[in-house]
Amino acid sequence: MANRIGVYVCHCGTNIAGKVDVETVATYASGLKNVAVARDYKFMCSDPGQETIIRDIRKLGLTRVVVASCSPRLHEKTFQNACLRAGLNPFLFQMTCIREHCSWVIEDRDEATKKAEHLVAAAVNRVNHHQELYSRKEKVHPDVMVVGAGIAGIQAALDISKAGFNVHLVERGPSIGGHMAQFDKTFPTLDCAACISTPKMVAVSQERRINLLTYSEVEKVTGFVGNYTVTVKRKPRYVNENLCTGCGLCMEKCPKKVPSEFDEGIGKRKAIYRNSPQSVPNKPVIDVENCTFFRKGKCRVCEKNCPSGAIDFTQQETELVLDVGSIILATGFDTLDPTPLITYGFGRYPEVYTGLQFERINNAVGPTGGKIVMKNGKAPDSVAIVHCVGSRDVNHHPYCSRVCCMYALKYDHLIKDKIGHHVKVYNFYIDMRCFGKGYEEFYRRVQEEGVTFVRGRPAEITDQAKTPQEEGKLVVVCEDTLLGRTLRVPVDMVVLCTAMEPRKDTAQVARVFGVSQGTDKFFLEEHPKLGPVSTATDGIFLAGACQGPKDIPDAVSHAAGAACQALAMAARGEVTISPTTSWINPDICVGCRICVGLCPYSAIEFDERRHIAVVNEAMCKGCGSCAGYCPSGAAQIRHFTEKAVFAEIEGLLDPLHRIIPAAVVDDLWSSKMKQEA
Repeated sequence: MANRIGVYVCHCGTNIAGKVDVETVATYASGLKNVAVARDYKFMCSDPGQETIIRDIRKLGLTRVVVASCSPRLHEKTFQNACLRAGLNPFLFQMTCIREHCSWVIEDRDEATKKAEHLVAAAVNRVNHHQELYSRKEKVHPDVMVVGAGIAGIQAALDISKAGFNVHLVERGPSIGGHMAQFDKTFPTLDCAACISTPKMVAVSQERRINLLTYSEVEKVTGFVGNYTVTVKRKPRYVNENLCTGCGLCMEKCPKKVPSEFDEGIGKRKAIYRNSPQSVPNKPVIDVENCTFFRKGKCRVCEKNCPSGAIDFTQQETELVLDVGSIILATGFDTLDPTPLITYGFGRYPEVYTGLQFERINNAVGPTGGKIVMKNGKAPDSVAIVHCVGSRDVNHHPYCSRVCCMYALKYDHLIKDKIGHHVKVYNFYIDMRCFGKGYEEFYRRVQEEGVTFVRGRPAEITDQAKTPQEEGKLVVVCEDTLLGRTLRVPVDMVVLCTAMEPRKDTAQVARVFGVSQGTDKFFLEEHPKLGPVSTATDGIFLAGACQGPKDIPDAVSHAAGAACQALAMAARGEVTISPTTSWINPDICVGCRICVGLCPYSAIEFDERRHIAVVNEAMCKGCGSCAGYCPSGAAQIRHFTEKAVFAEIEGLLDPLHRIIPAAVVDDLWSSKMKQEA
């Protein structure tokens, strides 16, 4: 019995209708084979649009549905649900995109309309070969894992625990807090960063539903949405956390000093250390790379002076296997190392600092006790702050880091406030981007405090003096694009507002968790508007700056959204698994095992008894890697079969069905199967 297909062409307001003659496309579709009805409507995704589809399925007995509108990523599920409500299997639906592929990219109206006709013909040809598929439901493990314990990870963990669910919070560092723990003040309110973050850090340590795993890393993730098994590697601290009281005597007595990573290399720490007095957990850790005992087999001063006997040099690395239903990635960001940008002089001139180094100078528990001083102990009389170092730069990061303008303004105020209003402060900027609540007002406040703003990116920072006023100074050479002339500005100190960038191990983390990276190398969300915290891997969500540059309010909001998604799964208790997975035809499989090693989700196993590959559908994501590579053609993807794909191609090549007979697709598919067999 022939199919009865309904075709629905969307105007999308003027998004599509502005360039595509949708009425002509609908009329054309009505003449295609097996099409029972073809309509156009202003907004097919609206309630009236969906009701039109539902009414036609019921009254006209439609067996297939095609919608020509926007991207399937946006509304495919919307229309599949409409089909389901009408009693039609949702996988007997096909969506084709005539917005992004036609109206948005083609200037000529006739050409855009003709291409839309081709795409509709392809979709109609393809949907004839769709088969009924059925989703299945799986139980969801109620526990959630949060990876990364910066402010975003902390917020997500606290939100989930408050809802009554258990959280495993994994942090690779010896204490939690992330970059926010390094800050002194936060813009634009100038609140104490520690006053905001420390209570949350303490709340994490005291919350019984949060299993805090510091100095730990996720090594392996297996399973599927709702039922993940995560292997966590716990590094030895060489300090028994149950015995340690955090008195600090071991750190006081340790003779070895090395540059502090927490202080960005401008301060010192001991070989046994904690980041700060506010660290959570407030227990030290031994750095084996610099500890004299681990390097030379002697010293043990910390062990001799520990009153509680907490030092334990026999600790070993351990593995912990945890079952969770969902995972939130909150792995944060790195800041760009400006050393390769030799024109800025970082690493060559001692008074050139990065933004994070300047944060530590400002911090009351930093290496200078919160006093803004140079290496010689004197306060600077003039400071240059350089914006967009590595940001908005095609040679480094073309994107805007979003926070640089505002933290530069914060530094302007802190310099004036801590040293005095006599200090000359210069901002070298491209454009000021003060986009948030209260940000523009803060910008005006700083302007009124007497800060000088120079519109232009510095060409060079040098110590080569040309005038007596430049002797003993750093000179910022730049063009003021508003004045149209070159300036040489002598200063005592330079602060570089370096770009926020993905962590150096982002690619490795992406492989472990099966998530994607965007062109900027940050983790890629499922959809920038409709799925900003979701990923292409179901059950894995993003929080904070691992998804892109964010300030603290945006990171916290993003984390709350990720927590909400994880909670929705946990509270529902079950999850629907898509049936669009791989399957391997046992009659064709030759047992070459190529697909076993190729599968990125470890979803394919080899059956030694039958000598064929078998797909674990619970773990398969339907990515198509196996089907694309299988030399025998045994591996196929449900809903994306070769017969359906060939039909779609045939529809694209000959939408009028005059050059190529309609039965050619069956012949192509049959001959291919015979060759591979």
